[in-house]
Amino acid sequence: MDLLKKIKIELWVLCLAGVLLFIGLVGFGSLVRHEILAPVSRLPILSSAALFIAEIPVNLKKIISVSDLQSTEQRFPNISGFQGNPLAEETYLLLSKYDGDAQRSVVELVDLRSFEVKKTWRPDIDKINESVDTSQPEFENLKRDGNTKRFRIFHPFLTEDGGLIFLGPPMVKIDKNSQLVWQNQEDAFHHSIEQDQEGNFWIPTHVYPYQLDKKYVGLEFDNYLDDAITKVSADGEILFQKSVSKILLEDNNMLFAINGNRKFEIDPIHLNDIEPVLSDGPHWKRGDLFLSLRHQSMIILYRPSTNKIIWKGAGHTAAQHDVDILDDHRISIFNNNAWATFDGEKVDGNNEVVIYDFETDSYSKYLNESLKQYDVRTLTEGRSQILDNNDLFIEEQNYGRILYFNKDKSLQWQYVNRADNGNVYILNWSRILYKPEDINKVRKILEIEN
Repeated sequence: MDLLKKIKIELWVLCLAGVLLFIGLVGFGSLVRHEILAPVSRLPILSSAALFIAEIPVNLKKIISVSDLQSTEQRFPNISGFQGNPLAEETYLLLSKYDGDAQRSVVELVDLRSFEVKKTWRPDIDKINESVDTSQPEFENLKRDGNTKRFRIFHPFLTEDGGLIFLGPPMVKIDKNSQLVWQNQEDAFHHSIEQDQEGNFWIPTHVYPYQLDKKYVGLEFDNYLDDAITKVSADGEILFQKSVSKILLEDNNMLFAINGNRKFEIDPIHLNDIEPVLSDGPHWKRGDLFLSLRHQSMIILYRPSTNKIIWKGAGHTAAQHDVDILDDHRISIFNNNAWATFDGEKVDGNNEVVIYDFETDSYSKYLNESLKQYDVRTLTEGRSQILDNNDLFIEEQNYGRILYFNKDKSLQWQYVNRADNGNVYILNWSRILYKPEDINKVRKILEIEN
């Protein structure tokens, strides 16, 4: 009888503990939700502490794991490295990738006539990060998310002296021996690097603190991602900067139009490419900029000299990247063709290379049957380039694959970034180098190396 009483008491205690645990979990979840969603926290100490605890598993995973740098789907079981036929014409690939064997990002210069790696850059990212002021909000998690094991060498640009300029989010230049030359940590640089006619670079940037008037985002909305177009000299000095939010706001209050009457978003624009206009044409002027606004599924042509939007293109792409100028009246766009659904964001069929013709005000798809045939469908990121001979270069970033199509729609070669462990790892925005100025640059660098 005494034993039964003891069991009853223990069961009662257990039930009480269960109820208290449930109440505690509900309260904990409410604090986390409040910290994430509330514009102004009424319990800042408790809610921030709850969020910190909730993020411990994610942060530990980021520190010890690189699984998020792997392809989410193993789609090419029989392909590793380069497969197909080399090119006849002198052409190079500046391959930026996560090396699954070395557990770090590297950049390789590949001769596409033989698929031979001619040069490799392996910068000491941890040493480079030592000089970064991690007290700045844009770099506070750099040692966790951007250490050598996890750092992505974004869209490297090959310089005349054999060095590289890349993003990560500080802007960095290294020399031919992968040693640090200079670093710009004034803001968080991201996505693409494109050179203008004067030898300067245009780079998307997150400006901290944001430049938009607080009346548009809320007095305490300090985490608004204020994308800016930033012009940087070859020595890493910022020469010009303009908030894209301000550009849209100053263009007939377009900032309000893109948000409508919905709750203001933290990242409503998501600038992912700036393509400078190098020469005058019938539809644009030298110094103009094409901007790709991913979260608006829109391309705009902006003129910094007058602070005017000259043209807007929307309705024919979804979550696009990489706008390129083809000639004096056409541009190409890498259309991710990614749409928000009830089950999350998905690619509608396949990625597309969309061409817009200013003369005819018409859109068309380039080599779309080839992209369908090879099931090209990166959800995020991705690059495309239509070469002067009308061949097509594609980087399917999410799946660690590069494809090169001939103008006759056939596949010339492909590359899959597979490690020795069998896993495929992501790519970091590679470049194909084929123009005379690129070839001369590479030849000079290789002569120095040899």
